[in-house]
Amino acid sequence: MSNLILHSLVTKRLNIITYLAILLLFSSCTTGVKNRTTVDPARTQTRPYLQQEYRIQVGDLLSVKFFYNPELNEDVTVRPDGRISLQLVQEIMVVDMTPAALTHVLTKKYATELKKPVVTVIVRSFGAQKVYVDGEINRAGILDLIGPMTVLQSISLAGGLKATARINEVIVIRRGTDKKPLITTVNVGKVIDGTDMSQDIFLMPLDIVYVPKSPIANINQWVEQYIRKNIPIPFYIGYQL
Repeated sequence: MSNLILHSLVTKRLNIITYLAILLLFSSCTTGVKNRTTVDPARTQTRPYLQQEYRIQVGDLLSVKFFYNPELNEDVTVRPDGRISLQLVQEIMVVDMTPAALTHVLTKKYATELKKPVVTVIVRSFGAQKVYVDGEINRAGILDLIGPMTVLQSISLAGGLKATARINEVIVIRRGTDKKPLITTVNVGKVIDGTDMSQDIFLMPLDIVYVPKSPIANINQWVEQYIRKNIPIPFYIGYQL
C-alpha cells in the first residue's frame, strides 16, 4: 500500500515539474526571436540587389579575352584571397569589382605592355551565388542562386516544410553592408494562405534561411529527452502536434 502511495506522490510531483518546465519553454519560445530581429533593413536591401550590376566574388570563373592579342586569353578562378594572376601584370584584387570596372583596370595595366589593348572580362560561373537552407525542412543544404529566389521557393527546393516547422517565424540571416549579420523573420504561413505575399522576400547571395521548431515540437522533444528517457516511472502526458 505504501508503495502505491509513494508512486502516486512521485508521479504528481513529476507532472507538476513537467508543467512548470513547459511554461518556461513557452515563455522562451515567444520572446527569443523578437529580441533579435530587425525586419526593415533586410527588406530594403532585397529589391536593389535584383537591379544591381553583378560584383565579382571568390570562386567565380573569369574569362579574360584580348581582341588583338588572343595568345594572352585566360580563364582564371578568383582565389580565396580575392585576387587573380594574369600574364604580364601583377596580381590584381578583383572581389567586389564589376566586370566593367575590372575591364577598365586591365586595359590601363596592359597599356604599358601592349600597343592597343582591347580587353573583355566575362564571368563564366558564379562561386558565391548560393543560399543556405536549414532547420525543420526535409533536405537541408546549399542551393544555387541562379536567378531571383524567394524564401518560400528556397524552402520548396529544399524538400518543403516538416510538420514540426514554425511557419510564422522563419528566420533569414543576411550579411549587412557593414559585414555584420542582419536578422529578420518572415511569416511563411501568410504566404502559403495568400494573405500577405510581401512576407515572401527575395533572397540575396549567402543568405541563410532557418526554419525553427514550433513551440509544441519543442515541448514534445523536451518531454521525450528529459522526462520519458531519464525517469523510470511510467506516466503519460499527451501533447500532440
